[in-house]
Amino acid sequence: MGRGKIAIKRIDNSTNRQVTFSKRRSGLLKKAKELAILCDAQVGVTVFSSTGKLIWKLQYDSMKSIIDRYNKQKDQEHHLLMNPASGAKFWQREATVLRQQLQHLQELHRQFMGEQLSGLEIDELKSLENQLEMSLKNVQTKKDQILTDEIKELQHKVYIFKNSVSDLAM
Repeated sequence: MGRGKIAIKRIDNSTNRQVTFSKRRSGLLKKAKELAILCDAQVGVTVFSSTGKLIWKLQYDSMKSIIDRYNKQKDQEHHLLMNPASGAKFWQREATVLRQQLQHLQELHRQFMGEQLSGLEIDELKSLENQLEMSLKNVQTKKDQILTDEIKELQHKVYIFKNSVSDLAM
């Protein structure tokens, strides 16, 4: 049985409010920890009680470095909004970086397709060959899995069909 929905509003009963605060705080911290570990993210959580008391602080990097990074990002965004000329320069730099990344990806794609290999060193060719072999193995494994799943599904359908035919014969 699922849980019922609750209205998101202040809980009037102070005991219930404290219990909910405690449980939800632990859930929040658990999720923050998982996010930091699974996604290699910088996470900082600070929780103050309704009285203003610092209850818990979670950090996987220096909390000061997280706050400094946040403030720096906020200042950059504010500066871009207030100064259109620097905003235009920022976006021009971003466009240049994206163009360079696109060119690099296109070059890699051509190399994967066997084109433009003449300028590569032997180590680069070996690395490319290893990458292609790993990709081929992954494709073959995926194909085998799909075929296996389809065979199982067809066998199941045959089984169901045979059972329905034998039921009709009786």
